[in-house]
Amino acid sequence: MKTHRLDITVLVDGAEIFPEDPQYEGEPIVTTTEYHVVQSLRQIGHRVTVLGVDMNLPDIVKTLSEAPPDLVFNLTEQYGGDRTFDKNIAACLELLEIPFTGTGAMGLMLCRDKRLCKQLLGLHKVHVPAFLSFPTRRRVRVSGKLHFPMVVKPALEDGSEGIANASVVSTAEALRERVEFVHARWNQPAIAEEYIPGRELYVSLLGNRRLRVLPVRECVFGATAEEGPTMLTYRAKWSDEYREKWKIDFEFAELAPAMEAKIQKIGKKVYRILHLQDYGRIDLRLRPDGRVVVLEANPNPDIAYGEEVAEAAEKAGIDYESLLQHIVRLALRRFYKNG
Repeated sequence: MKTHRLDITVLVDGAEIFPEDPQYEGEPIVTTTEYHVVQSLRQIGHRVTVLGVDMNLPDIVKTLSEAPPDLVFNLTEQYGGDRTFDKNIAACLELLEIPFTGTGAMGLMLCRDKRLCKQLLGLHKVHVPAFLSFPTRRRVRVSGKLHFPMVVKPALEDGSEGIANASVVSTAEALRERVEFVHARWNQPAIAEEYIPGRELYVSLLGNRRLRVLPVRECVFGATAEEGPTMLTYRAKWSDEYREKWKIDFEFAELAPAMEAKIQKIGKKVYRILHLQDYGRIDLRLRPDGRVVVLEANPNPDIAYGEEVAEAAEKAGIDYESLLQHIVRLALRRFYKNG
């Protein structure tokens, strides 16, 4: 196993390939994770080739088979516009026996479906929100044993896709309407889970057999529930202007040592249950009564400079280039130890 200068292929979604600079060699056309990763890997000294994945899997397989790189840095999130196919890209790399960064097909599958993920965590005695599942093409039936408010969201999306202030419902009729909206807009099952009050925390981890928990981050909401959002909606996640308007900020969490240790333990447990690899992030809520409730797990989370994982790593003394190099080494060690 070599970890010095490597031939690395960075796999990206086809939409992230710009014809005027397909290899990301110039100044960033837009600031993206892909540019951060590619240019930082080159700065470290690796030979980097960028390969876009867009309904061209046979060509990708041919390219990787004829000239296998030392490592694939996998930044894909979908195939053909379908996010549920992210696991298929990882499965393809596994079958080709090419080392790659991030979570494999099994972990991506377990984390993609919010229903399956919560059921599995519940079986392992991890606290998760109580939830109901609403399949498509069926009449929406709402039972009388619900504890409102509830949050309705698409079952198969990530990145806060489909989560808005209107996702929080307080009546059976509002629940039914939001479920029908999710079915119509995303053409996939909806999940309705109990709203968990409390602090929203993000736990980033690095590693495989041995895990390192990075400093815990927190999303701080400046408004009360009556005034504005108290959960990370799509707009709150992706719009600087929206966060500024509602005084939403991300900072490092101040936690009592015992609570921090508890959260670290839960983060490691979830990471292992869901087969995350190399790096990941666990989102949770710390209720006022001290109970920790896991909202979801994020395999292959955003590792752009300045985002949650990179910020947590820097707080732990790991600069951005060192973070990427560490992920590279973790992936190679995992591959060659398992091979």
